[in-house]
Amino acid sequence: MTGRFARLLGLAAVLLSTVACQTGPAQAAPVWMPSAGSTSAAGHSVVTWGAAADRLGQGTADRGYRLVVHTSAAGSGLRVRLSNAFGDRPLTLDSVYAGLQSQGAALRPGSNRRLTFHGARTVTVPAGATAWSDPLPGTLPAGSNLVVSLHSPDAAGPATGHGMAMQTSYTTQGDHTAEESAANWTDTTGSWWYLDSVSVRPPDPDTGAVVALGDSITDGWASTSDLNRRWPDYLARRLQKAHTEVKGVADEGISGNQVLADGAGQAAVHRLDRDVLSQPGVRTVFLFEGVNDIKAHTGVTAADLIAGYREIVRRAHAAGKCVVASTVGPYEGWPEWDPAGDAVRRQVNQYIRTGGEFDGIADFDRILRSPYDQARMTPFLDSGDHIHPNDKGMQAMADSVDLASLDCDR
Repeated sequence: MTGRFARLLGLAAVLLSTVACQTGPAQAAPVWMPSAGSTSAAGHSVVTWGAAADRLGQGTADRGYRLVVHTSAAGSGLRVRLSNAFGDRPLTLDSVYAGLQSQGAALRPGSNRRLTFHGARTVTVPAGATAWSDPLPGTLPAGSNLVVSLHSPDAAGPATGHGMAMQTSYTTQGDHTAEESAANWTDTTGSWWYLDSVSVRPPDPDTGAVVALGDSITDGWASTSDLNRRWPDYLARRLQKAHTEVKGVADEGISGNQVLADGAGQAAVHRLDRDVLSQPGVRTVFLFEGVNDIKAHTGVTAADLIAGYREIVRRAHAAGKCVVASTVGPYEGWPEWDPAGDAVRRQVNQYIRTGGEFDGIADFDRILRSPYDQARMTPFLDSGDHIHPNDKGMQAMADSVDLASLDCDR
């Protein structure tokens, strides 16, 4: 695999050099690398970025969105998935582009490319549905800041997207999707609108992905915005450097999410199919949820949570996916903490560590907790609110994951 990939990179370099010579020194070489179609298994796609779909505000007619997302796996044939999962009427998008970020809302010259849907420039997504674009020729490098620009002429009613992006994106009135300049993209948004997945065809047909199913800790709350310091981001960077077939990472965390009850997004057991199992190329589900069920003070017991975990494992296994689970971290000092809830957390963690029902275990509780008080997060990793890790805590969590446990087959 390594030698073949090196030869392909060499071929790409030759092709880029040839194009540069033909266009002359005054014109920059293309940003997207030429495709080497024979290196990707036909139809084998892997998610390279994802965000859980949820209800946003109301759609706005003639509104444009320039959405910045950070990818994981490299590959050709980029596709994006647009979501109208929570809409109450069809959603029409009449212009969708994908490019690479230069700075802010500005794109790298020559990178902005139109996406089509069954060959058409316009797509109408029915209420409750999603739509994949056609593959885009060219190869996207790993760890790219991809920019998806989209415009709807008549959006209205409930919008679908991801509320807490921890990433600055941009908006405008009118259709400026084809423009690479930032001149008309003067307003900002902290959410991702209508976009919930990006996939590529990896060079190695055995490449797979891991999807992190979680709450605000997975969603990245308290990590530094615009720097991709959520724990799944740190995990993605580890995977790119490792000798493993798992290269794709999708972050399907929702702030406030629970395993069992709808509220801040649909419960994990209710959104599993859409946000996780439907993602292309998924090999492993990484389950890290439970603290919101416990601290909600609704009487949820350890047995209740364990039943929810077992449902997720059963459905993931039925779909041929492995499940790695993490223990629930400490949160004493958070206003909703109490000894009874902490007792439930410890019972749940004992099950995760010893129950033998998961394909792998990560022990985030052990990584985050203070050696002097196991109900509290160690101050060095604490953002200050006593439940969400800071950047160092996010990295420590990702560094503790056994990468071999993610490279799993069923």
